[in-house]
Amino acid sequence: MTPNPPRSPRPTRRYVPIVLLAVLAVASGVAALTSNRTVSPNVVGPEGVLMTNAPLLASASSSATGAPVDGLTCRPEKDAVIKYHVHVHLAIFVDGVQKALPAGVGITKPYLTEHLRSGTFLDTSIYDCLYWLHTHVADGIIHVEAPAKATFTLGQFFDVWRQPLSATQVGPAHGAVVVFSNGRRVSGNPRDVALPPGGDLQIDVGAPVVAYQPFAFKVSGLCGQGTAGCAVPAKK
Repeated sequence: MTPNPPRSPRPTRRYVPIVLLAVLAVASGVAALTSNRTVSPNVVGPEGVLMTNAPLLASASSSATGAPVDGLTCRPEKDAVIKYHVHVHLAIFVDGVQKALPAGVGITKPYLTEHLRSGTFLDTSIYDCLYWLHTHVADGIIHVEAPAKATFTLGQFFDVWRQPLSATQVGPAHGAVVVFSNGRRVSGNPRDVALPPGGDLQIDVGAPVVAYQPFAFKVSGLCGQGTAGCAVPAKK
């Protein structure tokens, strides 16, 4: 019998570019879907909160004088009276891209800078003071540390930060502004939006508007000088 001639190898090489293109297309689609939220799942900061790999919307203002802002005072550590301590997470998106809050909002200089293995934590020293609304870490967590329970607003926080906030501007970013509070789209003036204790806020400025991105958090670890704990809710 005449042996069968050897088969020609399958022409797989010509399909490789097609396969690569398909893989790249899928990867690009995934990147596009996930590029708005830049949370790094393996990076937990000094407050036990996931950090965001995003540029700052604006720096923490160094022009704060310690004078009262919107009825909020700036207290030295020795005069701290904190009977209400809660946290709020704030995410900001500009034209669909996330921006981060800086550490040190509401803390006058010179900061007490604590260099920890998990990151940098800014606090008050004996030479400066701390407003009732402030940030210690660039993780999006706003601390509300007040002598009594009250309702505080985004407008007050941005005033302490010395950054503008309106229906058409968020810090240096301009465009139509949309605010979500715990997933619910809020109408009206963004300045009037309350800081929900233990809640999650999202601000979108410009286009596209990023759909609400839920963010679960629990603040732990360092919580600031003069505090009895990471959360001290007001007694009823």
